[in-house]
Amino acid sequence: MPILPPIPASHLRIRRAYVPPAAEDGARILIDRLWPRGVKKEALALHGWHKELAPSTALRQWFGHDPARWEEFRRCYRAELAAQESALAALRELARAQVVTLVYAARDEAHNNAVVVREALLHMG
Repeated sequence: MPILPPIPASHLRIRRAYVPPAAEDGARILIDRLWPRGVKKEALALHGWHKELAPSTALRQWFGHDPARWEEFRRCYRAELAAQESALAALRELARAQVVTLVYAARDEAHNNAVVVREALLHMG
């Protein structure tokens, strides 16, 4: 299998669904299982919605955005993402070619699923 070039870190961005899209966002991908409350479809200007890359309902509910559970959430979520290799591979290919912005709805900008998906994409090759 050929070794593919890494994704430039500058090609993977993260933005809350409640922040208006920016010209530099590139392809905007929603990675939440649930649609962001109160946001109209056209307001998100999405390239796609990858529900399969969201944490499972059980994991999301257990985490509850509690920073004390962050490390365990990251570990469990990375295991869930490993089972979604084809979806991750497609997103990696897109990010190699252009800027991709991972869109999420959580309030916490440091402890959310987009942070983990970005890490996974950058470190999986």
